[in-house]
This record gives sequence, C-alpha cells and structure tokens, in this order.
Amino acid sequence: MKNYLTIFLIICLLSCKDQPHKVNGANSKSVIKDTTYVKDNYSKKEVSIVMRDGIKLHTTIYSPKDTSKSYPILMMRTPYSCKPYGKEKYKQKIGPNSYLMKEGNIIVYQDVRGRWMSEGVYDNMRAYIPNKTDNSQIDESTDTYDTIDWLVKNVKNNNGNVGAWGISYPGYYATYSTIDAHPALKAASPQACIGDFFFDDFHHNGAFLLSYFKAVSLFGTPKSSPIDSAWYKFPDFKTKDQYQFFLDAGPLSNLNKYFKYEKADDTRIDNSNTVDDFFWEEIVDHPNYDSLWKPKGLIQNLKNIKPTVATMVVGGFFDAEDLYGPLETYKAIEKHNPNNYNTLVFGPWDHGRWARTDIKNYVGNYYFGDSISLNFQKHVETKFFNHFLKGKGDKNSGLPEAYVYDSGRKKWSSYDVWPPKNVSKQKMFLNASQDLSKDKKGETKATFISDLKHPVPYSEDIKTVFTPRKYMTDDQRFSARRPDVLVFETEILEEDLTLAGDIMAKLKVATTGTAADWIVKIIDVHPNEIDEQEEGMQDHLKLSNYHMMVRSEVMRGRFRNSFELPEPFESNTKTAVNIKLQDVYHTIKKGHKLQVQIQSTWFPLIDLNPQTFVPNIYKAKSEDFKTQTHSVFNDSAIEFSILE
Repeated sequence: MKNYLTIFLIICLLSCKDQPHKVNGANSKSVIKDTTYVKDNYSKKEVSIVMRDGIKLHTTIYSPKDTSKSYPILMMRTPYSCKPYGKEKYKQKIGPNSYLMKEGNIIVYQDVRGRWMSEGVYDNMRAYIPNKTDNSQIDESTDTYDTIDWLVKNVKNNNGNVGAWGISYPGYYATYSTIDAHPALKAASPQACIGDFFFDDFHHNGAFLLSYFKAVSLFGTPKSSPIDSAWYKFPDFKTKDQYQFFLDAGPLSNLNKYFKYEKADDTRIDNSNTVDDFFWEEIVDHPNYDSLWKPKGLIQNLKNIKPTVATMVVGGFFDAEDLYGPLETYKAIEKHNPNNYNTLVFGPWDHGRWARTDIKNYVGNYYFGDSISLNFQKHVETKFFNHFLKGKGDKNSGLPEAYVYDSGRKKWSSYDVWPPKNVSKQKMFLNASQDLSKDKKGETKATFISDLKHPVPYSEDIKTVFTPRKYMTDDQRFSARRPDVLVFETEILEEDLTLAGDIMAKLKVATTGTAADWIVKIIDVHPNEIDEQEEGMQDHLKLSNYHMMVRSEVMRGRFRNSFELPEPFESNTKTAVNIKLQDVYHTIKKGHKLQVQIQSTWFPLIDLNPQTFVPNIYKAKSEDFKTQTHSVFNDSAIEFSILE
C-alpha cells in the first residue's frame, strides 16, 4: 500500500539511570499525571482465558464505566507482568497513551504463556508453527487468536474491533498477532519490536552484547507455577564500574557462576560448566545461527499478513536494543504484502521513549526538540488506532507511508516509500592521512594493535547499566584519540549531506591472528564554533566539536561469510568483511564533517573476541585471548544512501 507493566517500567527506570539529565532542569519536566483517572473512569476485571490446549492465561481487562456506548479493544501481551494484581489495584496509566485512555477504549493486558500469573511453559521467542494439525501445536499466534476470540465474545460493550500494541518484547507479540490473525484484529502497532535474537538485543551479527548480561536472568530463570512476584534475581556486580568488572572476570565461561540458582534440594557437585538459567544455556551452547535461533526469528514469517490487518511499525533511530527488529519488520511486511496498509514511524528516540511524556526530547546528551513524543502520541498513534478501530478503516488514514525524523536537521519528513525514491548509493574510501573521500588514493593501509587487556570502551562513563542506551548519540572524541581506533573524515562540508537508508561498510582487512571483530561507527563532527546546548549535557562535554555517533555496528569476523558456518581468518591475508549498518535519516549539515571510526573492541558493549579462532567463544580459555595487529586497506569503502 502506498496511501497514506511493572517489570517493563522497572527496566525503563533502570535504563533511565543511564541518562545524564539534570534533575532540576526544564528537561526533566513531563506532563502532569492524573494518578486516579483509571480507577475513577474504568472498571477492572481479572480473568483466566483458556487456550486451545487447556492452558490458562492471566488477563486483566479495564473497561470504561460509561456503558452507554461500545468501544474497541486495545490489547498488549507481555512477559513483563500485568501488575498490579488484584481487582482493587489499578495501573495509573493504561493503553498506548493518555489520549486513547481518556477517549475511552477497552484496555487488555495479558501475561504470556509461562510468565507471571499465566500457566504453561515459557519459551523465550517461541518459534512459529506453520500448518498446524492439532490443538497441541501452540505458539504465540494461537494464544493471541484464542485470547481475541474470547474477548470479543465475552467482554461487554466491545464493538468487535481489536488493536494490538506493545514496545520491545510486547512489540514482538504485537507483530506475532498479525500472523494467522483473528478476523477481529483490525490494527497492530509493533513498536521497537524484537525481530531475531541473533541480530537484536543480546546479539549483533553474532557478537554477544555483554552489556545485556544483567538481563539474561529476567528471561532464563525457571518458573514452575503462576506467581505474582519476581522469581528471578539480577546479578550483583558489587561495583559501579562495569568495564573493570568484566575485564577482571576474564572469559565468558567465568560468568557461569551467576546463573547457578539456589535450590534447597540441590546436592550437585560444583561444576563451572553447569548452569540453571535456560536462556544463558542456550546462548552458550548455540554460538552460531543454528536450528535454535533460526526458528525463533519472526521476520521470515511475515509473508502472509491478512490485508484486513493494518500495521504501523514504530521505532527510534537511536534505539540501542531493538533497531533491527522494527526496520526489518516493516520491510518484510512491505515486501511480501504489498497491498496491505503498512506504515513506518521512526523518530529521534531511544528505546520506547515515544511512549513517555517528557517535554524535552533527549537521547543521552543530545537534545532534539520539545514535545516530540507527545505530538506522536496525539497526532499519529491515536489517529492510527481511531481510524481502524472506530472509523472507516480504509487506507485513507491521513497518515504518511513513512514518517521519519531527520536527526541532523531536527525536523520530520513524510515519504511515499522508505527508503525514499530519490536516494542513490555513494562510496567513500578510507584513505591515508585519515582522509574520507569519494576517490581511492593510491595503495595504502592503516594498522593498529588490538590489546585485549586495554579494550576500547564503548562509553567514557563509569557506570553499570541494565541495558545500554545513551551511547547511541555519545560524543566519540574519547575514542577518536586512542591509537587502536582508526579515524577517517571528510573536509568541512560546503553543503548539506543527507543520509537516508542503510549503510554498507565494505572493508578489506588483515590480521596477524585468526579471529577479529570489526566495528564501524558513523559520526557527525560538529563545528568548533556553534551555539552551546543550554542544558542536558554532561558537565565535561561541549557541543563545540561534538563527535555525535549517528550509527554503529559490529561484525564478528568469524561470521563474515556465513552466520551458520563460522570460519577463521588466514593470518596476514587481505580479506573482505562486509557490515550492514541499520537505516539512518540524518543530515550532516554544512560546516560539519562526516567521520568514520573503525576498531576491533567495544567493551563491554560486546564481549571480547579472543582474536584466536576457537569453536565456541563462550567456552574459550584465558590462554586463547591474544593481542593482535589489524590492518584496514584503503580500497575499503563505506557505501552511503544519499538523499538527492
């Protein structure tokens, strides 16, 4: 088509500690919340909905007290709890946003199978089963179908139309709802939706996101029966310096001890290779993109979405957790279902910030504008759901196909397609003397030593985080000044250069070892003379010469030719390594410079590569980790998508 949670909240709050904003500044202000609105205007009901295989899923239903009219149902399925539990205990806010809440909608939350108060066995990213033959074959699509079927038949005053939404993992379930969808499902908005755990969240191109280490137990701690309180614990680092913590810990195998959970009847002999966390066990035992990870991916199953289900995929250009997911979800639906209503909204947000009510919009230190999230909620999200759940429900929603925010110009744009039609590919070569230009100059190479005892940090902050966030726009001067980071940049631009779409790094490299990671960062170097940002910036930083990271990505070199079949490098041999960087929409403005940084460690955002090829990095020994020398040849190029 071309026409226009309590645990989840805890996670958000923990991650927000990663933000440097001044508590007493204007940037901390948000819309005043009415803490009793839900209880005053909604009735709450808790039910157990029986699935086709007999398993009962805990479901909370908030219905408007005004029963003089009918309402659509807005549903979120979550692994993060429907809290607060109890008929008389109410959430302070329900629904995707306050506008939809105050307009009146039936709002439903459900604990997914095996989580919190729901029965059954939890499967982290449960694989979709096509062509089911009996009721024992269940997945998230059947659970969603059965839930919707019960809701439309049993909840009073519903108008027969259902919408699904969710952010992050709940966004994944919103995507899942569109597969083999119930006829009542009319609209779905997957937001920051996970697409594939080998490329989202815990892995990037096969490299383990060590910065997500604390989150593993959230998903992998076993649970045997319904429970209304947390049954898992997060690892205690006993330090505020995660860089030093993981450096001192050594190989990943030394971290197994954090996933041995206390049991009263546990009489096992201690074994460093034995763990109780089933998610950590999956990660360790399946280092490659194999028969475990592939079926869990959802992108490949978006080929037959019914045209009766409208989709609006939402994401943030600076989402450190789920960037691959929403972009690939939108593209897959668009590719395989060209006649569907399918739109994309991408703004200057980190993970889920569009659902918040902060007036000033920051990602890390960088300020993008006021009321960006609130305007999205009121004029885009609410309009989408109202059109398909309360209105005509045709393709003429009044919303664009692609509504995207230029994070350099700090303004929204609307396009008929994404990426825009008037985009061309342009290569820039990594030449000698730190030169980044359209022409390859001579035959040169740049060399650096990768010392695993002194890896390049991903942030200069001394901190621990639940999941990383602010680094996505962090000032990269600290890394540009290290000898183990290669820097290439243009001259000062004489006119604006707008990047719109994906970026492909086509590297030609060599190493003295047999393994290496390759990290590419795209950076907007601000002018020396520039108006300073008045607030929200860490005290030691200035906008003058700010090296804003626009996009970055890692490729675990063993997977350069295949994610299924890893292979070593041949020492001291020139080798091609291609790295796809996810879409951007950013203008490097006149007077700025475009910079590229290349390095081989990014710690502890990702784990350390031993730089010696081993079958399984999660089982590598201390002696496998060696300092190596890496080279990047100047026929390496970065291919940008340039808006003409």
